[in-house]
Amino acid sequence: MTDKEEEMGASLFGKTIEYMEEDPLEEIFALNMGDFISEYLISEDLANKISKDATGRKERLRSQLKELISIYSLDNTLCVLGFNSQDEYVVYNSIAKTLTQILDVDACHIYLTQEYTKGLDIEDKLLGLVGSSVEFDEDMYSKKLGYAENDKSIVVDAFKKVEKIQIKDVSQIDNFIPKYELKEYDVKSLAVFPIHNNAYVVGVIVIENYKEKTIKRAYSQLVETIGCLFGTSMHLQQIIEHTELVVIDDLISEKVLQHLRAELTALIGDLGTQQQAFVEKLAKAVDEKGQYKVSHSQNTADLAKKLCQQLHLNEKTTDLVYYAGLLQNIGKITLPESLFTNKGKLSKEDWEKLQNHPNVGVNLLMNINFLSEVIPYIHYHRERWNGGGEPEGLKGNSIPFGSRIIAVADAYTAMTSDRSYRSAMSKEEALKVIQEESGVKWDPSVVEALVEIVK
Repeated sequence: MTDKEEEMGASLFGKTIEYMEEDPLEEIFALNMGDFISEYLISEDLANKISKDATGRKERLRSQLKELISIYSLDNTLCVLGFNSQDEYVVYNSIAKTLTQILDVDACHIYLTQEYTKGLDIEDKLLGLVGSSVEFDEDMYSKKLGYAENDKSIVVDAFKKVEKIQIKDVSQIDNFIPKYELKEYDVKSLAVFPIHNNAYVVGVIVIENYKEKTIKRAYSQLVETIGCLFGTSMHLQQIIEHTELVVIDDLISEKVLQHLRAELTALIGDLGTQQQAFVEKLAKAVDEKGQYKVSHSQNTADLAKKLCQQLHLNEKTTDLVYYAGLLQNIGKITLPESLFTNKGKLSKEDWEKLQNHPNVGVNLLMNINFLSEVIPYIHYHRERWNGGGEPEGLKGNSIPFGSRIIAVADAYTAMTSDRSYRSAMSKEEALKVIQEESGVKWDPSVVEALVEIVK
């Protein structure tokens, strides 16, 4: 699978091949895809030997679909769909404002197709405005802002071509017509990112600056990933809604149920891949803003994962700790980059912003449903074994185990990396410092695991 396919969402078959190299049947059934794969990818004779009786097969399909619906309902996933009133669409304004903070840009607008703008009455528009970082004096949706199918616009071009378009100086092109209501008469540079998955394009994210400015690569990759994540999530929710109606229809055929299960399984797999990509790209953007010379967040997460494996933690906990390791500095993403590039003395207000960055990050993650389980690990990773840490002074085993793991991984990674004010320590020096503080700052069991890994 290529990087491009992985970002956009690969097919079910592209994903299952990697599970079929050692013990295919065990891996296939562990993925709850046994019936589907056996029906289409192995011989009929073998399928007959491993399958259950056909009796009740249709009911099993219904049961499996109901289970998928319950797991991936709007309440349990990244919810960017299912709105029926203007009030509910306000979430897109929040997303647009958060992106302006993350990217250090001047404005962000989100447009969706008519299919995904129920309750907004976008009229005959190909794309309707659903969210903006720009403050409106009156109801934004009463303006019915958007783009028609035949509009000669860079926004429409990016949507139809399903590709990112970035313009450093809009005065050099003839297909940028500013919208007065969005203050676009001030725009000097912009970038348009499609919201899509491998099958559908559902909208665009428009990023604008009031001066000539190119979005940094790490930030651009983050927005592209968000576009894919939203596109897949929205497509999944659409299929979930359709499946809810189908499973209660007694006349529906077994073939239709099989097809729906295959489509849902493929989309769920793609969503998982894109969620991980989103976390990794977000971590890279944090490192970019924090002026790290190395991928500090990634290195911390990789070490935290090894510590989990050394400590024999289960796969789910290991994944959550890995994500938390990537995002333990997430609060920095919503702070202005000038705070990190300022060589002079920081003001008291600026210093407090930096000091409190984990709390900012926790608030941001609380709005991303699928990351909610990593919040405690991030929130408490500055606690100390002897109770001398923060934010709550937790002590010993009262500190979440994931937080204790991240704390050690973060400290070791920081000590062995170059900083603007000092050179990196050797592995031996860093281990000595951490061992001396074992039982004071760090959980002794985690320190022992670290020694085993890096000695």
